Amino acid sequence: MTAITVIARLTAREGQEDAVRAMSVSLVEPSRSEEGNLSYRTYNDATDARRWVVVEEWESREAFDRHLSSPHMASAFEAGAMLLDSPPVELIVATDDHARVDAPS
Repeated sequence: MTAITVIARLTAREGQEDAVRAMSVSLVEPSRSEEGNLSYRTYNDATDARRWVVVEEWESREAFDRHLSSPHMASAFEAGAMLLDSPPVELIVATDDHARVDAPS
């Protein structure tokens, strides 16, 4: 299996910054406890409180797909329709040992 890294960019609707912060933070613990999760981190843009980046690492694409259908993500997708300017933009990359720049040689 090939591990993957997912980088998602989110932009809160004007006035929804605090709600997006709360939602983002609430997803960390349940996501980290999922089978196949290697890491799950959220970052708020230092220059624009409306912009967020979520960086996730998963053992496999299958583990990530299970995550997407989890109850906490279903709730987040539903809330996101009201809180975000647009759907998240995701970049999914393979991160096996040969693809990682930071992997020891």
